[in-house]
Amino acid sequence: MIKLVKLLLTFSEKVDGAILQNFVGPSKRKMDVLRVAKLKKYKEDILLNYQPLHKEIYTMDAQNFFTPSFLSAIQENTEAAFKSIMHEPRPGIYTFDMLQPLFCQKLISEVIHYEKWILETKRKILRPSLMNKYGVVLDDFGLTPILDTFVTDFIRPIAGVFYTEFGGSSLDSHHGFVVEYGNSKAVKVELHVDDAEVSLNVCLGAKDFSGGQLFFRGVRCHEHTNSGTQPEPEEIFNHCHVPGRAILHLGCNRHGVKPVTSGNGINFVLWCRSSTYRGLVKTKRDFSSWCRECKRKKEEEEETMHQVKRVKQEPEWKRHLELLLKREMLSSFSFYAFGLFQKEMANDDDHARNIAYASKVSLFF
Repeated sequence: MIKLVKLLLTFSEKVDGAILQNFVGPSKRKMDVLRVAKLKKYKEDILLNYQPLHKEIYTMDAQNFFTPSFLSAIQENTEAAFKSIMHEPRPGIYTFDMLQPLFCQKLISEVIHYEKWILETKRKILRPSLMNKYGVVLDDFGLTPILDTFVTDFIRPIAGVFYTEFGGSSLDSHHGFVVEYGNSKAVKVELHVDDAEVSLNVCLGAKDFSGGQLFFRGVRCHEHTNSGTQPEPEEIFNHCHVPGRAILHLGCNRHGVKPVTSGNGINFVLWCRSSTYRGLVKTKRDFSSWCRECKRKKEEEEETMHQVKRVKQEPEWKRHLELLLKREMLSSFSFYAFGLFQKEMANDDDHARNIAYASKVSLFF
């Protein structure tokens, strides 16, 4: 009777779950369609009415945007060339000079001009993310074309070399924005991961700025982002912002921003995504090749399986010998048993366990 009740409850849960899924599925899809349509209308309104301050930064001009050293490395397009301009303070984290001062200044003034226009026209401004409440989405006011080129022509070649396992060579979309830090802006950002395979973060400017270091705590998969375990020493890194200098890292490398103690700073952030990689890992559960928590869990499971296997394969004579030792029945069979033990010990790989058994047996002679 109890089994029947459990069976009916299980069946009921499955039916209710299926009904709920059928109900929520179309509803969610409808909401997604409405959200996309609303966002499209929002962008169209801005593009039709906003007048850019610096029209020249809306078209890619590599010679005036990037530092000569960065451009040279991109043109050579080799691992050696990339490494020659980079510093790797921790595995998978790269810093390098990237943007020219004039471009940084123009981008900052464009953002300020856009924010002022939004305020004057009483329009709503969409913030970069839930984590960043101070800043603007660069795609919203017409910078999508140059950001697309940023990804395909300047980030993807580098990511294809250093982040192959994470879809670095197939980056095909982005989310670009500017974030502002300061006493009247964002004071700090808690530990998090990005919705990106590869993240680029470039300091555009810092006025009397102190604190606000970008801190890292190691790469983790989505299931272990908030595992609560302490990072290893080699995973810990604090990055101090320098105008024009970029830091490139995996989106799944846990990071945050330390409290700003004075001044103001503004950073350009580009989340680079790969639809191909996301499709491949959608159903994947084992990330032990790069997630320390997955690796630890896998090693624990393998050790458990190894122990179970050893118990199952343990020679029959050892179990009988244990029983004899416990019952103290070795008196009449001691010499025979010990001789048999020595013979079997020579064929057993587990030397440490043999020593332990030999010690027990020796107590009876």
